[in-house]
Amino acid sequence: MQALEALRSAPESPEVVAVVTSTEAMGSRRPLVAAAAARLDVDVRPTGELQSASLAGWISEQEIDLLLNVHSLLVLHPDVVAAPAVGSFNLHPGPLPELAGLNAPSWAIYLGERTHGVTLHWMDAGVDTGPIAYRSVFDLDDLDTGLSVMGKCVRHGVPLISRLVGDASRARSSIPACEQDLSKRRYFGHEVPNGGNVAWSAPAREIVRFVRAADYAPFNSPWGIPQAQFNGRPLGIAKASRTREPADVAPGQVGQRRSRGSILVAAAEEWISVDRIWRDGRYVRPCDVCSAGDQLQDGERSRI
Repeated sequence: MQALEALRSAPESPEVVAVVTSTEAMGSRRPLVAAAAARLDVDVRPTGELQSASLAGWISEQEIDLLLNVHSLLVLHPDVVAAPAVGSFNLHPGPLPELAGLNAPSWAIYLGERTHGVTLHWMDAGVDTGPIAYRSVFDLDDLDTGLSVMGKCVRHGVPLISRLVGDASRARSSIPACEQDLSKRRYFGHEVPNGGNVAWSAPAREIVRFVRAADYAPFNSPWGIPQAQFNGRPLGIAKASRTREPADVAPGQVGQRRSRGSILVAAAEEWISVDRIWRDGRYVRPCDVCSAGDQLQDGERSRI
């Protein structure tokens, strides 16, 4: 939605011909982008067209210069990518080629990266492989969550779209095209660390990074909530933080209660403060579920 507003307010006044996005008819619960496009009197087209060569013909007929892919998880038909007169571009929420593929904000947190970035690149037949047009890098901190990093990607990424429109209005040759060093490429798909489960015997920093990386509350997380077990029932670890206090008990053992209903749980070498739990379809205070001396188990790995 912010990208659409940026295009509409750009000094170059580009004509937004259409928005391809989910609609109510496609089963989307909150088709906010479609609603925003309708308010702006912009044609809305179904996402299924992106994977059909027929859309390429329509793009050519409309003499469209630019196609912008913003947060779509579909792989576009090669003819669609090649159809715009100037080019097709993807706004990727991560630095390329270092974090290609899905859920780059979450992977950056989980891997302990101290910086992250957003990349606007030319689209080609590959996934996140095209030449880089623009890139913006920003710092990460120990309080960042998957949602907060995605928010930073939006704030840094939308201005890149404005730069693209400005350069494209002058000449195609004005748009940078820096080939990626694919020897540095790391690609991530649908996989989730440790199968989506907490391993209490892991270092505290790794467990907490996993929980923060999966935290998109109040929205659904693409990784789900990291899972543990208590008394044979699943338990979601929704919020956690480090204490840097050494733990000399078995990993997973519950320690004392802390303020605001948090509890301590032992990791490999350190107590972790578990600050919010997901159980039976809702968030609950950890102290209402576990007490000192209880034992949490690792989450159960999915069987395929």
